[in-house]
Amino acid sequence: MVDMAVGIIIGTAFNSVVNTLVKEVVMPPLSLMTDGIEFANRKWVLRKAVAEAEGVQLVEEVAVGYGALIESFLDFLIIGLTIFLVIKFMNRFRNKAQDPEDKREVTPKDIELLSKMNKLMEEQNQLLKNNFSERK
Repeated sequence: MVDMAVGIIIGTAFNSVVNTLVKEVVMPPLSLMTDGIEFANRKWVLRKAVAEAEGVQLVEEVAVGYGALIESFLDFLIIGLTIFLVIKFMNRFRNKAQDPEDKREVTPKDIELLSKMNKLMEEQNQLLKNNFSERK
């Protein structure tokens, strides 16, 4: 449970880092490549706002903000790619540590014992198959 809590806290902090990365590092060059278009401000206006002479709005604008969706999608892609790479990296070390034949990494005792038990069971099954085939 503590591991899960730590993961949630780190994930929340990582989300803040990725949001800043997208808004401050990725989007400005993308905006520059698209002639200064700010994606966060991009929207598809369904109904324009109607204002009085004094600037008071009578009817609010109704718009679909697809630029914010693009930024969120970039956030998602960066987070997903990062998590994929971290898990792949961790699994590579886990697989090395769980391989009893690989002498470069220290194999945990429980994995080593299970591996020995598996080999013994395979030998026992082979002996039983041989005895059963001889009886026929």
